[in-house]
Amino acid sequence: MANTSSAKKAIRVQERKRVRNQKIRSMIKTVQKEALEKTKSNQTDAKIAVLRAISQIDKALAKGIVHKNNAARKKSRLMRNLNLAAENKKS
Repeated sequence: MANTSSAKKAIRVQERKRVRNQKIRSMIKTVQKEALEKTKSNQTDAKIAVLRAISQIDKALAKGIVHKNNAARKKSRLMRNLNLAAENKKS
């Protein structure tokens, strides 16, 4: 347990940040899942869903919630799935 007042405050601050970060990470997973489902089923609004997911990932990256390589990997996978779906739709 923290002894000093500054250590106690640091614990409170960390908890607030943890809760905020948890919500944002959860939201990223949700929009990623929606985008993946739409690309797999070749829905017409798959591109919009992917762009929305990429936007959310970029916002989390800007806030320092996800690492830049992690964000790049997630965005790359989303775009790869979108492009594969577009190819399959053509043929």
